[in-house]
Amino acid sequence: MEFQLTEQQKLFKKTVREFAEKELQPLAPKIDKEEYFPWELYKKMGKLGLMGMTVPKKYGGAGIDKISYMIALEEISRVCGSTGLTLEAHNSLGIGHIYEKGTEEQRKKYLPKLLHGDAIAAWALTEPNAGSDAASLQTIAVLEGDEWVLNGTKQFITSGDIAAVTTVMAKTDKTLGAKGISAFIVEKDTPGFTVGVLEDKLGLRGSRTAELILENCRVPKDHLLGDKNLGFVGAMTILDRGRTAIGAMAVGIAQAALDESLSYAKQRQQFGKPIGKNQAIQWIIADMATSVDAARLLVMRAAYLEEKGLPFSIEASMAKLFASEIAMKATRDAIQVHGGVGYMRDLPLERFYRDIKLTQIGEGTSEVQRMVIAKRLGL
Repeated sequence: MEFQLTEQQKLFKKTVREFAEKELQPLAPKIDKEEYFPWELYKKMGKLGLMGMTVPKKYGGAGIDKISYMIALEEISRVCGSTGLTLEAHNSLGIGHIYEKGTEEQRKKYLPKLLHGDAIAAWALTEPNAGSDAASLQTIAVLEGDEWVLNGTKQFITSGDIAAVTTVMAKTDKTLGAKGISAFIVEKDTPGFTVGVLEDKLGLRGSRTAELILENCRVPKDHLLGDKNLGFVGAMTILDRGRTAIGAMAVGIAQAALDESLSYAKQRQQFGKPIGKNQAIQWIIADMATSVDAARLLVMRAAYLEEKGLPFSIEASMAKLFASEIAMKATRDAIQVHGGVGYMRDLPLERFYRDIKLTQIGEGTSEVQRMVIAKRLGL
């Protein structure tokens, strides 16, 4: 594994950072406060290739490597966590599942229209009674003639209310448990497919989170995504990639907290000198910088292994676990470094603090990651 980015990766990072700081940063407070979804910004990201990063060019995607994908998520999340999460869920889960498990016909039909920022893809696994225990989902799909009939409720679905296409996990054989789950492509405005509650969240408020209801929702037989009864296996593979990506998102927010703290420590004067000259502040920031760098390396290791076609499940869980945990601490410490002003909404620190919590919960809680790691270690 190389510890230096290639020249192409460095240029890509520079391009994404410049875009994020110029186009996204001015909108970030509005996105958070008003739960604003900037479609015009997603169209601009589409032109940069950010809406189809890991989809090959033959389908209209950018076809970038996995490390570059992590770089993009970090840079976008460093400026706006809400946009980072929307981008991650769309790329890793929404279009990721269609590309990984779809037939050639499904890829050609759906991917091209999801790569330009004027249409979003969603991914629906979680249910009211199936969170960490995802295999216990209760949504069912029954084949009737040439159609699958879906019934059930999905919860906490990122972009669920605005997605043009949603991948829905449902049981096709209730007697087989996790081995009886299949995935289906459901298009927006399909009869029987409706949006329920729009969630009012602590953080990441510019990322849409919705309840989805399927009531005798009929989809064509050929909307089965992947093999029947192997949808959960596919979902776990997709989630591994998603966990690495959530780790990158956490690193981005932690880096933003570090950047703000370092800048403030250099310019804030107390007792006749910058507060950064005090050992107490130095140690906080030194620990923060070390943790952020270590988290980034874990994320990049998992991405590197995936890029090489090697197993990366335990590495993905380690990356997500460590990155989300240290990022939670980094955002808290950043507020402490700033003192009273850090508690005010004039600065982005409180937004970082609210946004980062989701990274310890979404796509597998920290506790679930520890379970996965322990299992992979043979315990």
